[in-house]
Amino acid sequence: MATKRGTGSNNRNSQKRRQTKPAGPTGFRLWLRRLLVWGSGLAVLGAFALACAVFFAARSMPGYSALMSSQQGQMIIVRARDGSEIVSLGPSYGEWLYSDDIPQVMKDAMISVEDRRYYSHFGIDAIGLARAIYVWATGDERLGATSTITQQLARNIFLNSNRTVDRKLREAVLALALEAKFSKEQILELYLNKVYFGGGAYGIDSASRKFFSHPATELSTAEAAIIAGLVKAPSHYSPTADVDAAVSRANVVIEQMRKYGALDPGEAAAVDVSAVKLKPEEGQNSIRYFTDWALPQLDVLLPYDSSEPIEVWTTIDLSMQRAATAAVTANAPAGTQGALVSMDRDGGILALVGGTDYVKSNYNRATEAVRQPGSAWKLFVYLAALEAGYTPDDRVVDVPVTIDGWSPRNSNGRNVGEIDVRTAFAYSINTVAAQLGNEVGFGTVASMARRFGITTPISTYPSMVLGSSETRLLDMTRAFAAVSAGGRSIEPYGILKVATTSGEVLYEHEAARSTQLVPDYVAAGMTDLLQTAVNTGTGRAAQIGRPVAGKTGTTSSNKDGWFLGFSSGITTGVWMGRDDARAVPGLQGGTAPARAFAAYMRHAVKDRPVEQFDTDLQLPEWQLEPDDEVLFGDPEEYYFMDEEGNLVPPPGPDERRGMPFPPDEGVLPQRRPEPGDLPAAAGPPAASDDFLERATGGAVSPEPGARRRGAPGAAPPQGGFQP
Repeated sequence: MATKRGTGSNNRNSQKRRQTKPAGPTGFRLWLRRLLVWGSGLAVLGAFALACAVFFAARSMPGYSALMSSQQGQMIIVRARDGSEIVSLGPSYGEWLYSDDIPQVMKDAMISVEDRRYYSHFGIDAIGLARAIYVWATGDERLGATSTITQQLARNIFLNSNRTVDRKLREAVLALALEAKFSKEQILELYLNKVYFGGGAYGIDSASRKFFSHPATELSTAEAAIIAGLVKAPSHYSPTADVDAAVSRANVVIEQMRKYGALDPGEAAAVDVSAVKLKPEEGQNSIRYFTDWALPQLDVLLPYDSSEPIEVWTTIDLSMQRAATAAVTANAPAGTQGALVSMDRDGGILALVGGTDYVKSNYNRATEAVRQPGSAWKLFVYLAALEAGYTPDDRVVDVPVTIDGWSPRNSNGRNVGEIDVRTAFAYSINTVAAQLGNEVGFGTVASMARRFGITTPISTYPSMVLGSSETRLLDMTRAFAAVSAGGRSIEPYGILKVATTSGEVLYEHEAARSTQLVPDYVAAGMTDLLQTAVNTGTGRAAQIGRPVAGKTGTTSSNKDGWFLGFSSGITTGVWMGRDDARAVPGLQGGTAPARAFAAYMRHAVKDRPVEQFDTDLQLPEWQLEPDDEVLFGDPEEYYFMDEEGNLVPPPGPDERRGMPFPPDEGVLPQRRPEPGDLPAAAGPPAASDDFLERATGGAVSPEPGARRRGAPGAAPPQGGFQP
């Protein structure tokens, strides 16, 4: 019994010990502990890997003297189509300025606006990065830029500007390696002598000489602020491209310098950036509009990145370029800008002018500006109408119309009644264009514009037929060139060949695959209309003594004037207007733009043979006037649908007795006709009124409500004209 009591006592003691033993972490605390342990381990491994990467990057990094002598950028020699050199583009370096020679105000300006914690971080601004991540995580759309001066230097010397995670990681490692190998003053010296300031200028001395005509050692506070402001976007804030933007950005730099103590409030208030005198630029001309458009395409055309000097053969014709520049400059009304694009029959750009003065404004109005084309847009309205079955000789009616509450008016405020399609186009009659657009469908017109190369957004409201959708001059010229090519697609291009200075061919242009956009008879009919517009219509000022086809365009309140046309295989488009889209008194497509077109084209086609336009419409069978047998057809060839839309066999011989005439071509009965359904007299006519008039030699009185297309007073078709 004693033994049993002792055993029970031991069991109770064991239970007490088990109950008093502390319990281990469970649930959330267990996972938190594991996360901390594993996170700490991974952090240590990551830090070790980063340290190794930085160590080896710093060890393999070139020495300071090697980095001083290295150069960025690529020398590019641009040649015209005849091989002559037209411009040489590439990096421009000033004198190397050592740290002690760089004005302190230049250092302060750059640090204040680009990296205010430069002297306190180790290559990566952890505070700035954390703040950017916080702002992004709390609602900003994207993660803001956090590159330090050291990171920018690493990118400029060793990397490219691709915004990829891999590139950013390598940039961070290289920045840490730079900080480990060089002093802060050495890094800042490298940066200020190598950073790109636009216009081919690398380093503050090159920028100072380019913009202010003196070395960087003489920079004033205002000038230093302008240069420091360029780093963010050299092309946008360039004082030679946009003075207002450059001054605004420089004032931001001055404010940053005041905010972070580089300038006291009195000094900051005394700085007048707008009073800085800029160096007048000479020697640049309109050819730069073309190179600004063509050379960025090298990024896509060349097989690999290289800093080796290259030569680029282009499609530009220097004599045509000079003629185009002179034509735009001489004819653009005072206070306006002008642009011109001219392309050969294969799409090669012969001349391109993006403005009246490249030095004052390098904004390319030929390839970048989007403006309303006015009546030039009617090209697509009439292409859609011709494809739908209209011909230039068809009759239409110029009468007041209202479509979905919109009532277009003609420019002269009058209506002339019944006319043919050719005349309506030649005199750019708005009411007829509105009716045609409504009949074929505004979506169809938009689709036609897309088909011919318009890349900007297109409205499908009724007013779109009069050119309310903005577009580019290059796209419109391309569309007219496709008509000139018989309705085949045209792909504009500007680069013929790229080769290294040693002669290795890196790229050679191959003809783009062409597709038929509209049938050739539609292109012929459109050419007929365009030729008439120049011969007798609104484009008479564009005549040059040989066949010309073209169209004018004028927007409301004379804000834009267009003329686009072609002759002897060359298609040219001209636009004129103000950059602020204000009205220009007297500006119409048939005045200054048409005169500039004629002045240029007389020179452009002088060495080409005269070419007559092919306007002979070889219409398809469905559009030709059929004879009796074709009109009636074989009843067995007709097919029918029941009330549910299912195909049913044609009626047999017995069923056909007493049937009315077969339906008009393309109209399918909704059910099988039965004898006696309709009296013969009530059937559709066996021939059109036009056919009967020609056959009988006299006018045929139409049945009530049955009128010819476009006849005065005709009943509007379903979804059609609303007078």
